Amino acid sequence: MTESAPSYLATVAAAYDGVAEVYAELFADVLDRQPLERALLSAFADLVRPLPGPVADLGCGPGYATAHLHRSGLDVFGVDLSPEMITIARRSHPQLRFEVGTMTALDLPDRILSGALCRYSLIHTPPADIPAILAEVHRVLAPGGHLLLGFLATDEPAAGVHPYDHRVTGAYRWPPDHLTGLARQAGLVEVAQLVRAPTDEERGRQAQLLARRPQET
Repeated sequence: MTESAPSYLATVAAAYDGVAEVYAELFADVLDRQPLERALLSAFADLVRPLPGPVADLGCGPGYATAHLHRSGLDVFGVDLSPEMITIARRSHPQLRFEVGTMTALDLPDRILSGALCRYSLIHTPPADIPAILAEVHRVLAPGGHLLLGFLATDEPAAGVHPYDHRVTGAYRWPPDHLTGLARQAGLVEVAQLVRAPTDEERGRQAQLLARRPQET
């Protein structure tokens, strides 16, 4: 972490470092059990595959979604805040590139990515910091590039963003339309939204927002 990095980043990184091996084992086959999530990942891959530029899995954890997108034919790499997660990802998927980094300041040029995946990787971010991260994702997306954002959804949209006790460290549930509005303010356009009920192993409703950076004229 740099001195200017938000203080919560060190807390989140340390929390995931401490559970990295258990987390990797627990979620190694999670996509095999989630057909709706796989379907949206397939749609995302179809949208970005024809575009120039790589895809970044931001908050990649142990790399299982990165590997899934690679098998879908994408040029994809992973970035995660936790050094231990990156160590596991490199060990598990040595053919892929993984880097320690933060979504608050991506070490990427402007307009370089055809797509970005943030699969439940923003849930620990304080709400006030979400707009800056969405602006950073917009910066690195090429015109026409897509963002697929997964998050925990609230059952009561009128209640706003809701903090809850995540198993690893503190996290937040979002009304889908609220997060969609912030994405719009960052310059992204909603393409699709999926909200699904939790499975037996999950603790809350899951949501996916697919958004696009408009082509520039």
